[in-house]
Amino acid sequence: MSALLKFLSSFFLCFLAFIFCSSPALAFCGFYVAKADAKLYNQASQVAIARDGNRTVLTMANDYQGDLKDFAIVIPVPTVLKKDQVRVGDPKIMQRLDAFSAPRLVEYYDSDPCARLEEFSRDAMRSNSVLQSPSAAKARRQESLGVTIEEKFTVGEYDILILSAKESNGLETWLTQNGYRLPNGASQLLQPYIRQGLKFFVAKVNLAEKAKSDSQNLRPLMMAFESPKFMLPIRLGMTNARGEQDLLVYLLSPKGQTELVNYRTAKIPSDLEIPTYVKSNFGEFYKAMFNTSHLKEGKSLAFLEYAWDMSSCDPCAADPLSPEELRGAGVFWLDNPNKDAALSNSGRRRPGFFPPTNNSNVFITRLHVRYARNTFPEDLSFKETSNRQQFQGRYILRFPFKGEMKCEAAKEYRKQLRDRQEKEAVILASLTNWNMQDIRRKANITQNQEKNVPFWRNIWRN
Repeated sequence: MSALLKFLSSFFLCFLAFIFCSSPALAFCGFYVAKADAKLYNQASQVAIARDGNRTVLTMANDYQGDLKDFAIVIPVPTVLKKDQVRVGDPKIMQRLDAFSAPRLVEYYDSDPCARLEEFSRDAMRSNSVLQSPSAAKARRQESLGVTIEEKFTVGEYDILILSAKESNGLETWLTQNGYRLPNGASQLLQPYIRQGLKFFVAKVNLAEKAKSDSQNLRPLMMAFESPKFMLPIRLGMTNARGEQDLLVYLLSPKGQTELVNYRTAKIPSDLEIPTYVKSNFGEFYKAMFNTSHLKEGKSLAFLEYAWDMSSCDPCAADPLSPEELRGAGVFWLDNPNKDAALSNSGRRRPGFFPPTNNSNVFITRLHVRYARNTFPEDLSFKETSNRQQFQGRYILRFPFKGEMKCEAAKEYRKQLRDRQEKEAVILASLTNWNMQDIRRKANITQNQEKNVPFWRNIWRN
């Protein structure tokens, strides 16, 4: 389809929404102008999980800053992973997932209240690395710690170990003796995973391999496995954290929304009209709004920021991911024209990167978790659902008509505009806890408003 046809079809759909939707807040489309992506946060971890049944492909983006020789991660995993089950991913894929699902700002423009079409339109709107082997003596010492190296291999710039352990103190000692820096308190957090029989995915940077890479940053790590456990371990990441941490989880499913089962989930406040001056600092607004929502809701919860079928978006903060990009995000159930993609060099099927099926559905759920040790004592547990209800964090700017108005309808329009702008200021103050007088000043709202402007006490639940 040509660019012109795409524009015309999009314009036509937006026109229908304008005529038939019950209110501007419910009529999507609009002109997309900004998004609140991961760049808003200094340290925001990103994880993508593609899951169908018991099959999972998990991708972790590394935002590590520091000397690469000090980098190491320890992740509990449900099974022993082989080399064919671990890959390095493309960092651009995580950026694409973030951009596509990010909360967004849209703008509308009021039409001339004196135009004949306006009355009809308003009525319509209202109605409707391989590791060196240790010496024998060292091996005996390590065996006494109860730690077993189940697998070891190099993938890209990473040296990978898959460990099993009998007790947490032994695992902590083993990791420390082998050059892994662990923060204080790690043993306490390792113990529950050992009790559950989980293994440990341990990665370090292979500096020689990294020197051969074209990428300046560490690439994401991908792992594929089969397990009835659908969870994401976050507690180990709290051991060296100085405060609260932000986590963005992109959950991809052929069925529908993915839900968090052991913590409450709330929808981020959405579909709200706010003063137009916010356009110049949307990122500041969204951070303040998220902070306020997080405090008001009690902190021990996740926020749903996006839930949508990957084949469409309205309005689009970025184009939907292509089939090739989705496969790069671990979506294994797509019909793959490359039949050899799931085969290893030996011609055998890769044990974890699963063969394609005849299913093209991809539903994305974006959860934003701000966690600390005292607010999230458990790891995140999920479940797949068939709920395909769509949701997005969406914020609306409505710009007044600026042209000449010489008709009776203009008087009513000006009155409604004053009331609307006051409501927008009240909403913004409630969302962000910003000072009301500052908002009025920045929005150029005069003080001759009606005194009895209703205060929207329930906007947090709407």
